[in-house]
Amino acid sequence: MSESIRESGAPLLRIERLSLALPDGADRLYAVDNVSYDLSAGEILCVVGESGSGKSMTANAVMGLLPTGVHVSKGRALFDGQDVLAMDEISHRALRGRRIGMIFQEPMTALNPLMRVGEQIAEVFEAHGLLTPKARKERALALLEEVRLPDPTSALRAYPFELSGGQRQRVMIAMALALEPELLIADEPTTALDVTTQAQILHLVKDLQARRGMAVMFITHDFGVVAEIANRVCVMREGKIVEMGIAREVLENPQHEYTRALIEAIPGDAIPPQRDARDSTPLLSVSGLDKVYRSSGGWFQPKREVVALDGIDFSLGKGETLGIVGESGSGKSTLGRCIVGLNTPDSGEIRLNGVDLSALEGRELREHRRRIQMVFQDPYASLNPRIRVGMAIAQGPIANGVPKAEALAQARALLATVGLDGGAAERYPHEFSGGQRQRIGIARALALNPELIVADEAVSALDVSIQAQVLKLLDNLKRELDLSLLFITHDLRVAAQICDRLIVMQKGRIVEHGSALEIFLSPQHPYTRELLEAIPGRREAPEPATAGAV
Repeated sequence: MSESIRESGAPLLRIERLSLALPDGADRLYAVDNVSYDLSAGEILCVVGESGSGKSMTANAVMGLLPTGVHVSKGRALFDGQDVLAMDEISHRALRGRRIGMIFQEPMTALNPLMRVGEQIAEVFEAHGLLTPKARKERALALLEEVRLPDPTSALRAYPFELSGGQRQRVMIAMALALEPELLIADEPTTALDVTTQAQILHLVKDLQARRGMAVMFITHDFGVVAEIANRVCVMREGKIVEMGIAREVLENPQHEYTRALIEAIPGDAIPPQRDARDSTPLLSVSGLDKVYRSSGGWFQPKREVVALDGIDFSLGKGETLGIVGESGSGKSTLGRCIVGLNTPDSGEIRLNGVDLSALEGRELREHRRRIQMVFQDPYASLNPRIRVGMAIAQGPIANGVPKAEALAQARALLATVGLDGGAAERYPHEFSGGQRQRIGIARALALNPELIVADEAVSALDVSIQAQVLKLLDNLKRELDLSLLFITHDLRVAAQICDRLIVMQKGRIVEHGSALEIFLSPQHPYTRELLEAIPGRREAPEPATAGAV
């Protein structure tokens, strides 16, 4: 660690009245408006807010990574007494990595897909002219061991795509820690991860921070994360700080209504709501479903088989919401894709209203397939960026013979149904927020008047308040339109808020099933208990005996 010029007790990082101006035509003047806060060595500060709150912009300014068009209007950012905003690029580059490290939200976009993991970590030392090539490789291996990556020797030789999301995030942490920085900035590093992997990463960051004595700025939208790791919390909204204080005090007694709204939007550990009895008539029946992914191998590479589905049996009643819960690799998304016809199972039956879909073909198959529609995790990736939203929704009906004018009118009506104005039909996907795009995805799924909607991780990437809105929308639409819903998620806490029954999957098999109430209050399988215990900020669930009071 470099010699400090700070006075005794002075903060490592001090943000003073910082304002970051947005380009002309933006929805507001400043991304960050007159923001001030401190961060001391050995402290974890969580900066919390929804998308667009400005929480990441301050960190980007400190790192010298502001996007094009955004510039510093006023204020200072003092790191160890030096204003990083006044530094030239050469000085800033020397600071990045060596004294300030950063973990990004999506490691797959931050890592070079054409370089092996070991080479990318070694490159951090090379960029600063440190160590010999042999010493860099040894240090890279030691860092992978420190972040507890399974089989670090193999990971050193792997490419990023050969690792799981959690493993890639550990590689990013290793790179951020390579030069032993005094300040670590973690920008939403766990948002898209499974709850068990998220819990591991949070524990790892907290453990490394304690052992190394770093200051950590942890950016998140989830107060569950705050409860897990934060010493202090800074709550931001529309570029301004609305509340700041000791984490426990803010969690237990929030002063600002926006803070209370963020905390209340997190699905809690209270008993899941009692759901009305549903029609037991099965709409969907799945029996003996198997799916194995096979790779042919190659030179020096053995053939590989991954069992995605193994003997899956379940039924879904008319008007019922069934949750499919599990981590990445559990087979839950493969199951959803088989049901909507995007994947073909190796064996087994999928029956819709008693009709075996595998026995149909041609027009008859298309007629039945339109009765099952899907809402995807990433609506931006599933929408054509060059097609206006109204036409994107109308394409399905038009392909099925509905006149264009009628289909577009229906699209506008569907946009109103999901809470967007009719004018949205003339706009392009990039002009909407993530939550609005997910509403568009729901409208598109409704365009063919389906009986069953498969929602595949439809809220996992959304802010908690937007997540709550989309969950409520799905539940209301299901009741109003008499739909059945297959809700795929990795978060039991979320599933319990909307589902009548739950199925828990692990490694392609169903390990537990039952009502949401039963599974949430009294999980029987160790894996189910592990999923519940991994929820950030989880409190102890009430005793099962209280269920009768609902």
